[in-house]
Amino acid sequence: MINDIQKNADSKMQRSLEVLKENLAKVRTGRAHTGLLDQVDVEYYGSPVPVSQVANVTLIDARTIGVKPFESNMTNAIEKAIRDSNLGLNPAAMGDLIRVPMPMLTEERRKDLIKVVRSEAEEGRVAIRNVRRDANNDFKRLLKDKEISEDDARRGEEQIQKLTDKYIGEADKMLAAKEEDLLAI
Repeated sequence: MINDIQKNADSKMQRSLEVLKENLAKVRTGRAHTGLLDQVDVEYYGSPVPVSQVANVTLIDARTIGVKPFESNMTNAIEKAIRDSNLGLNPAAMGDLIRVPMPMLTEERRKDLIKVVRSEAEEGRVAIRNVRRDANNDFKRLLKDKEISEDDARRGEEQIQKLTDKYIGEADKMLAAKEEDLLAI
């Protein structure tokens, strides 16, 4: 029973870290990465679909994404969708290849992005702490129902706290790496 609570808390904390990693990846640095276009939808025969479903998205170099539509008549629609996506990108079609250069980040924009990254990390830490709270409540409920002893409840809470410290430490490392990435010129 105690092990079940710990395993459940561990898996939920791991999931919180994965969500944090996904959210941090969406924050654009000066480098190009194909995941940047994941949230861009293109109008394809009347329905919006992600760019990756209508084109091959690759990296041309460290600062340029290449988008090659599967159908040549989709080039203009993809180019327009990227331009209108509020990502600050300006794609340029060259034949059937769309080149998406990554603009340099200004110092002011970097500071804004660091604020965004810090708030994402704090949301991740709060999610991990919420998992800890829920697990501790489960231990208290089991203790109240006399299904476990006080010593078992205390040991379980200590294990949950160790897990919490471990995952918050990992979240802090991810934040530090992203901040360093943003500040790199």
